[in-house]
Amino acid sequence: MSIAQLDPAGLPAPTGNYTHGTLVTGAQRTVFVSGQVPWAGPEGPPPADFETLCRVVWANIAAVLAEAGLTLRHLAKITTYLADRRYREANSRIRAEVLGGHRPAVTIIICDIYSEDWLLEIEAVAMA
Repeated sequence: MSIAQLDPAGLPAPTGNYTHGTLVTGAQRTVFVSGQVPWAGPEGPPPADFETLCRVVWANIAAVLAEAGLTLRHLAKITTYLADRRYREANSRIRAEVLGGHRPAVTIIICDIYSEDWLLEIEAVAMA
């Protein structure tokens, strides 16, 4: 299986760790990861700062993928819902740290989040 980035010459170059499109060939399994929020277990409310919340969400995504025998390197598409535009830079930076050189297709939407404490939610599609 391979995941290839599609960045046509006629489009502006991606400015972060994403690609304009993702081509997946030879995949036999697809995992749809429901929107993950910063639930870090039963120990109480989510952390108050965005960076910690974001890292908890990525850890939850990794846990779902691990359950299927996959890693973050199998991600083909990510959709991030942010509660406010002011979080976009931190979100992009943390996504780049977590994914390393892997660049899936990415969409970021600014919207109301189910709980005001969460500040973000991320859903994903992975292939193997």
